[in-house]
Amino acid sequence: MTGQNPAPDEIVIDTGNPHPARMYDWFLGGKDNYPVDEEMGRQLLALDPRVPVMAKVNRAFMHRATRWLAMNGVRQFLDIGTGIPTEPNLHQIAQQVAPESRVVYCDNDPIVLAHAAALLRSTPEGVTEYVQADVRDPDTIVEQAGKVLDFSKPVALSLVALLHFVSDEDGAYELVDRLLAEVPSGSYLMLSHATADFTPKKSEEAGELYKARSLTLALRSRDEVARFFRDLELVEPGVEVPDKWRPELGEPVPGQDDEPIPGYAAVGRKP
Repeated sequence: MTGQNPAPDEIVIDTGNPHPARMYDWFLGGKDNYPVDEEMGRQLLALDPRVPVMAKVNRAFMHRATRWLAMNGVRQFLDIGTGIPTEPNLHQIAQQVAPESRVVYCDNDPIVLAHAAALLRSTPEGVTEYVQADVRDPDTIVEQAGKVLDFSKPVALSLVALLHFVSDEDGAYELVDRLLAEVPSGSYLMLSHATADFTPKKSEEAGELYKARSLTLALRSRDEVARFFRDLELVEPGVEVPDKWRPELGEPVPGQDDEPIPGYAAVGRKP
């Protein structure tokens, strides 16, 4: 856990290779990225100019799903694959609805640690904390998050735009099962995931770009995304393209067209 700003010389950031979190920041118009991230970002834009819209639509889903969860009584959130802070953050949405909400963020990118102070600005009634760990190390995540969250009470697991960077060989499904095993009945899984279902050729080319940089891009079909929820009760409307998941809970993202956003999103309840 970290509750303070680390000294700059304690943070080692690899600026020679692109990082998904920093590319996501660039797509959102942020400044916490490097030329190598922008270079790959522009290559992805050449394949599909809608990539920045995809990033905004995905983030809008996170806002709406968090709002729905808080409105339905969830007061604890574990956000894995946090990424670089872009306001409003998950804790700001949750604590706007329920100021007493407790939120633990988790990421493995040192640049996110550098922004931990922004993530830790909680309401007086609530708590926010940060864990630096990889999703592939669920034991560490659970151990550290358990210092803030009460795992005997419902927890919302947030895995937004994360699991398409975890291959089946790395145990994506087993990791989700492991995390869900730690939370009680009444907990939720909130997830969004990229897919090749609508843009197979572009997605194949994007996969080659990632592979050339030793990055994983595991695009999954609708059925494969639904598999993450196989033991859960899906919240309506089920597994849906991100911008179609309860749009009434937030403002629509500008710049969309009739072509589906190549991703899926869903929220499921542990019975």
